[in-house]
Amino acid sequence: MINVTKQNFEEVIKKATKPVVLDAFATWCGPCMYMMPIVEELEQEFGNKYIFAKLNVDESRDIAISYQVSSVPTFVFIKNNQVVDKVVGSMSKDALKAKIEQAFK
Repeated sequence: MINVTKQNFEEVIKKATKPVVLDAFATWCGPCMYMMPIVEELEQEFGNKYIFAKLNVDESRDIAISYQVSSVPTFVFIKNNQVVDKVVGSMSKDALKAKIEQAFK
């Protein structure tokens, strides 16, 4: 999983050649920590189909604001540099998998 920062944002998100699942999180957020292994499992499952990236909202506040992230965890689904969907909150692996597949169908 790629950590998105101000330094690599352009390369990772804006110039992505595959759809991006952006996990906006905070280290102090319990539900975010609950979701982390689920996101990592889905990254393994989807293989090279999507780019999985995480954004620490405390370290990259301006990027979080640009995607209108107001609570964490927030999952932003980006295709061709356009937000196609966004979902807020923790959920089961199956629910997140369904959201990803629906966003990028």
